[in-house]
Order: sequence, then C-alpha cells, then structure tokens
Amino acid sequence: MRLLVLLSRFPYPLDKGDKLRAFHQLRHLSRQHEVCLFALTDEDVSAGAYAAVQPLCRGGLHVHRLRRPAIARNMVRALATGLPLQVGYFHDAAAQRRFDTVCQEFQPEHIYCQLIRMAEYLRAVKQPAMTLDYMDVFSKGMARRAGNAPGWQRPVLSLEARRLRAYEAGVFGWFRAHTIISDQDRQLIDHPRRDEIQVVLNGIDTDYFRPLNQAKEYEVLFCGNMSYHPNVDAAVFLAEEIMPLVRQQHPRARLLIAGTTPAPRVQQLASESVVVSGWLDDIRTAYASARVFVAPMRLGTGLQNKLLEAMAMRLPSVTTSLANNALRGRPDTDLLVAETAAALAGQISHLLAETDFAAALAARGQEFVRHNFDWEASTHRLEGLFGDPA
Repeated sequence: MRLLVLLSRFPYPLDKGDKLRAFHQLRHLSRQHEVCLFALTDEDVSAGAYAAVQPLCRGGLHVHRLRRPAIARNMVRALATGLPLQVGYFHDAAAQRRFDTVCQEFQPEHIYCQLIRMAEYLRAVKQPAMTLDYMDVFSKGMARRAGNAPGWQRPVLSLEARRLRAYEAGVFGWFRAHTIISDQDRQLIDHPRRDEIQVVLNGIDTDYFRPLNQAKEYEVLFCGNMSYHPNVDAAVFLAEEIMPLVRQQHPRARLLIAGTTPAPRVQQLASESVVVSGWLDDIRTAYASARVFVAPMRLGTGLQNKLLEAMAMRLPSVTTSLANNALRGRPDTDLLVAETAAALAGQISHLLAETDFAAALAARGQEFVRHNFDWEASTHRLEGLFGDPA
C-alpha cells in the first residue's frame, strides 16, 4: 500500500512522546508498505536524525521547516479565524502548498495523520481513505492546565481548551478511521461516535530498555521532556512538596530530574539534593542509577512512556491515578498509586526501606509491561484499520 504519513514533528531523536510513537510505527509500517513521510519541524534536523528515518520512507521523505515569522503569522490567523492555537501554530500556507504537491505526485492509497495539529492540511483533500491518530486529548489537557494557571492566563487557556474541544469533534467526520492511545482519553472526546475510535497502545522496546548493572547514585528519579508543562508541574511537585517528606525518613535521599530542554522553573530546582541533568545521550543510564521511579502527574493526558521505560528496566514505580488510568497497571501489584504529596512520599519511603518488596514490585511491573505493550502488536492493530487500498 502507498501510505502517506503526516507528522507535526520530525520523528527523531526520540525525545517527545509523539515522536516516539511515530518512529516506532513507521519502523513497523515500512516493512509492509511504501511509506511517504511529510513532516514539519520548528528546529534544525541533524544528519544523524535524517539517517535514522530515511530508510523507513521508500516513498519519499519530505521535511518542511517552520520559521518564527511564519509561525507568528499562523498564530495570528488562528486567533482571527477561530482555529485553536495548537492547530494554527502548525498550519502554514507554504507547507500546505508543498503537501498538496506531494499528495498529488505520490497518489497515496491511504493517509495516516498523527494528531489534530495536522488535520487542517487534509480539510480539502478528496481522499476517503484517511486515519486520524488523536493520540492525546489536547482539549482536556489544556482545560486542566487552565484550572491550575495563574488568574491572568486562565481566560486564554480556557478559550484554547474550548476551541480544541470543538475542533476534536469537528474533524472526526473527515476521517474513515480514528485511533487514540488509551480508553481514558477516548472517553474525553466530545463526539457521539467516540466509541468507534480504536485504542492503539504504545509499545516498548524491551531489548533496549532492560535492566542494567549500574551503581545507584539516586534514590528517586523523574524524567521526560522537561519543557512540557505537565512534566514541569510534576517535577516541581516532586522536588518541593514530596521529597521534603521523603527526607524526613531518608535524610540523604537524592532526586534526579532527567530529560531534554528543562524549563527555567525546573532548572531552579537544582540543589545539593536535586540534580537536573538536562539531555542525556542514553536515558537508560538515568533509570539504572535510581532506586525508585516516580511520575507524580497532575496534568496532561495520554500514556506516560516514561513509566513503560522505567518498569521495563525493572525499576519500582510510583505514580498517580491520572497516569495509571491510561497504563492500567494493578495498584500494589505492578506499581504503586497515590495522589497527595504525603501519600506519594509514604509510598516512596516504603520502597526505599523495604528492598525485598521493592524488588518484587519491580519484577511484576516489568512482566506487566512486557506482556501488554508491544510495538509490533499495536502497529498491526493500526494496519487493520487501513483496510484494502481505496
């Protein structure tokens, strides 16, 4: 099948959740299909990144660079026309013309669009065979963010949440098939036919993410894209509210916050007991250096890949119900779940003190991830939605 894939980011390096999902899906889809990739980027793409993706795109690799002046114009146009800013940021007139040319020349038998950010490029496309991967529910994530934002930000964020909610429902009818990352997210789509959306889970490369023998330098780890607002919120919550309670029981407990592009608010957390590493060439070294992984998520949507990675590396993990509702791990069996700073601190302290319990929890968590999250199986489910060539 000639398959045209539309992405809002170049899918390498794997430093963001949408890029991770796209790359591994491309890796499996390219085995059976002639894939043509059209990807936007708002940053330079290295030669190494091109080299990682090029072999997956027998039908062509097309990358359009978004520049700041164009992004500013796109955002102003979105404000004026009622589009969500999340959509306006990525919808560029020059990119649209280029995409239309690629579409005409490649003549795809199916189009796979990742995220509603890119749906606007398909508004006028006369192609019945199209699939939209909602992945996350942006509207709910924005609404949660608005509820926790300073007063002066709330009107803008609330407006964006309303626009996103309407847009998520409005684009439904443009596509023959629809996917999303979890049932929790599917129930948040404001559309009467949302039950038709198919859940396509992420996977985990368990050959890569496996236990490593390494000295434990840190008691607690949190990692992710540290410019992403829900991760910033979680890092601050962990460092300022949870860890002081942990240190009442474990005075020498150190926290590692690892991940790309830490926001200034995250950088400010650095101290003798909190290390902010920034980008690591091999994130596995962070997992292997810690005794407990904690993802105290209070905002955002979707499935937390960081939890999959930590559990695959046999690291005992603690999270909130917001994250676990997508993961669907068994509390107290595969991982620990709590909500408040005191409860989360209690779970962490218990794992640090009871090493046998921590080891048993970590082993069950690893088996849970190995059994339930497989890229080949999830991508096969996605392929089933493409059907026969139109």
